[in-house]
Amino acid sequence: MQEQLIIFTRYPEAGKAKTRLIPALGDVGAAELHRQMTESTIAEVRKLENVSICVYFTGSSIEQMQDWLGDNLEYQLQPSGDLGDRLIHIFQTMFDRGARSVIAIGTDCPDLTSEIIMQAFAQLKTHHLSIGAATDGGYYLIGLDQLIPDVFQNIAWSTDVVFQQTLEIVQRLELSIAFLPTLHDVDRPEDLP
Repeated sequence: MQEQLIIFTRYPEAGKAKTRLIPALGDVGAAELHRQMTESTIAEVRKLENVSICVYFTGSSIEQMQDWLGDNLEYQLQPSGDLGDRLIHIFQTMFDRGARSVIAIGTDCPDLTSEIIMQAFAQLKTHHLSIGAATDGGYYLIGLDQLIPDVFQNIAWSTDVVFQQTLEIVQRLELSIAFLPTLHDVDRPEDLP
């Protein structure tokens, strides 16, 4: 296994998916948008060649995930902890399994393409870290060529300073970083087209 892609998502249950969009779309509408964005992301990553894909999920069973997205993907329950703890655990797991590079994405960036993901993997051949900024101050993709836990620690997750705090850590550690295009995330009502 050379290149590993991690996808973070949750089962599209009304009232539990895309909760920050419920005021604008309602329980069912927010879950339906999440379902559509996840299916779109999965369709895009299926275009990747020679990349192992693992879906880390919450809110359901492996059987429900297979029924929804297909049984030809690997599924794992997300570990506990904040996003940083989960990322450290998952990146460690994948590097322990022999991955040369690991990239993590979510399913809330409609403009993320297989080409951008391949660009990120290519960047990891010559850089420690590849990152794609989101317009909301976070990031939609992060990739590493080795486990660097500090990159995921002491971050104010789900705020508009995630990207900036990550850059400060990368600069302090003197890591080489490659940037991807800045894209738009859909997390809050004001993000809706």
